[in-house]
Amino acid sequence: MFKLFKLNRRTKSEYIFDNLNLLFMLIICFITIYPIWYVLVNSLNDGVDAMQGGIYWWPREFTLENYEAVFANPGILTSFGVTLAKTVVGTLTHVLFTAMVAYAFSRRDLYGRKYYMIFGIITMFFSGGLIPYFLLIRDLGLFDNFLVYIIPTLFNFFHLIIFVSFFRELPTSLEEAAKIDGASDFMIFVKVVLPLSMPVIATIALFQGVYQWNDYFAGVIFVNNPELQPIQTYLYKVVAESSSNQMMMNAPGGITTKTVTSQSIKLATMVVTTLPIMLVYPFLQKYFVKGMLIGSVKG
Repeated sequence: MFKLFKLNRRTKSEYIFDNLNLLFMLIICFITIYPIWYVLVNSLNDGVDAMQGGIYWWPREFTLENYEAVFANPGILTSFGVTLAKTVVGTLTHVLFTAMVAYAFSRRDLYGRKYYMIFGIITMFFSGGLIPYFLLIRDLGLFDNFLVYIIPTLFNFFHLIIFVSFFRELPTSLEEAAKIDGASDFMIFVKVVLPLSMPVIATIALFQGVYQWNDYFAGVIFVNNPELQPIQTYLYKVVAESSSNQMMMNAPGGITTKTVTSQSIKLATMVVTTLPIMLVYPFLQKYFVKGMLIGSVKG
């Protein structure tokens, strides 16, 4: 018993290592979190006062006028609606379409399945480039079209691999029993496979939902209509511009350029566009880890 107790005691070197490791992780957390905190603090401070610097931990002159100026612009509300719509529709259609294709790939009697997998893996590492992709989008009539956010993102081969790994772990006896009862392949997929696949569906939905919310590139390249641009594209244009005079022109009457600056509006816009997904992400983080482990451990 005494020997066992001594084996469980930490040595001095282990104690030092644990404390240094803890200190290192705290430094990494600080480096990661502080820039977000800095943006939030300065967005809640008077714009002119913030230009003097020296604001690091708390607002020196607290104000919400920066956020009032942001929400006074009807463009940001429209962009929020576009982002919400494309996130919901794009995620639902992506999960359904990718799951259908993955179910076919999981069938070992699929003719040419090995070659399809090879072709799909190649597309994960090589692409045709931006110019051919742009020409394809234009010729398909998706330029300045809401469907440009939906159709090109219907399928992702990496997500297909995750789906296939999960589908192969489902008992084949369930499909055999359903076939005996007269169910077709589509009915088996809808009535048997999908209800049993909620963990992987939640994982892929989270992957795609975060992507759809954060995507700004499609709005920059394929959309010129301001009413179809998502919130991240709106943020990109606000940050990229040298000033935000147009936003301050749309500010409410009580807000003047004496307290609101282009920099303070940029910071407030960054907080508004990133806060929703930041609030949701920590609660759904476990699904990312679970999704990466699906199919990795065999019984």
